Amino acid sequence: MNDHFDIIQTASLTEKASLLSEKQNKYVFRVSPRANKIQIKQAIEQLFQKKVVDVNTCNYAGKKKRERRPNFGRKPHWKKAIVTLAEGEKIDLV
Repeated sequence: MNDHFDIIQTASLTEKASLLSEKQNKYVFRVSPRANKIQIKQAIEQLFQKKVVDVNTCNYAGKKKRERRPNFGRKPHWKKAIVTLAEGEKIDLV
């Protein structure tokens, strides 16, 4: 997991994430479940050329999904990172 593109998978463009970016200068990304806060900070700083102040992470368990048979499937586990940028910094995601 040395490549920064392997760590940052996608940006979250939900209503809550857009409010966080407008009011508190925080951006939400879906990241690799194996990445730690230091790797996430370095990846954001390298990819977007911005100064990161803080990184918060949340682990989510994949939900169970029904199939036609009596057994159940499962969606994959995933991790969310909320990145706080320095004052005056912005990322244009759209």
